[in-house]
Amino acid sequence: MEKKPHFARREFPPREVSSMSLALLLVAVLLLNALLYLCLNTFYSSSGRAETDPALCPFGHFRLGAVRNCSPWLSCEAINREVRKLKCVGEGAVKKVFLSEWKEKKVVLSQLTNSELKEDFLHGLKMLKALQSKHVVRLLGFCEQQFTILTEYHPLGSLRGLNETLHIPKYKGMNTWRHRLMLAIDYVSVICYLHSSPLGTLVMCDSNDLDKVLSQYLLTSDFHILVNDLDALPLVNRSAGRLVKCGHRELQGEFVAPEQRWPYGDVPFEDDLMPPYDEKTDIWKIPDVSNFLLGHVEGSDIVRLHLFDIHAACKKKDPAERPSAREVLDTYRKVLTLLIREAAMPGTREML
Repeated sequence: MEKKPHFARREFPPREVSSMSLALLLVAVLLLNALLYLCLNTFYSSSGRAETDPALCPFGHFRLGAVRNCSPWLSCEAINREVRKLKCVGEGAVKKVFLSEWKEKKVVLSQLTNSELKEDFLHGLKMLKALQSKHVVRLLGFCEQQFTILTEYHPLGSLRGLNETLHIPKYKGMNTWRHRLMLAIDYVSVICYLHSSPLGTLVMCDSNDLDKVLSQYLLTSDFHILVNDLDALPLVNRSAGRLVKCGHRELQGEFVAPEQRWPYGDVPFEDDLMPPYDEKTDIWKIPDVSNFLLGHVEGSDIVRLHLFDIHAACKKKDPAERPSAREVLDTYRKVLTLLIREAAMPGTREML
């Protein structure tokens, strides 16, 4: 009796299946990395804003909103004739700030309030003119004779109100670790720009506590950060032996860098004896500002964990041992890229 032929099912060696899956996974990872690179490169390089001029206008000109044509900075005559004050929205030691209107557009008019501080006011105007970029609030006009500056209006106000803004229903979708980390990247980008500005290495001196720092920056409607107040921005010039001191009074507290504090113990403070310092004071403050920007949302603790080493380096007592703003910025960007990749393919690490 003949036996019927036996047809056995062909089995693929497990090793081949594993190799094929691994190859497909690696291809997927490479494609994802390429996509992330393109997306993040677009974000870093432009974010919809030009590096040297946010409105793509030549120096001395601006444009607002959907207006296509560039206008020259408004003169004293134009400001007096065309700008209408609406209400006072703030007042500091140097100037009073008014929400105003120009050609049916909201603008901000700043005026000197203390004649003894006119040099600070004019220094701020000089910095504002020279540093126009995607990192700095847009200048619309000025009148030196009347100590008046006109700038773009941002309805979300200063960074001090960030948490309140993120509780508004319209903006709740922005209250994520990703958007908050992008704000931190924006903040460090501003510091990096100031430390390598067209004028040289500038120090953000008006920053003796967290609240004061946050008041110097604006939150735009598309969730970017702009520096707004440039009255206290001295220049470091190492080749000429020029360092800086942020004011003439004693600075205290853990927020300011160690080198900004009086080093002679119980000896009464004397400004002439206080040693000067450099831009690394800004680096010391980065972790505290970033901690505020990251907030306490899902995933923010993971971000802090990834930033732990660079933040520890920022807090080195010796300023020379702290990283540069560029190094901090590069680390922030790498962390964002890594976390976005892991969020997109959460099982990648285990599969590999």
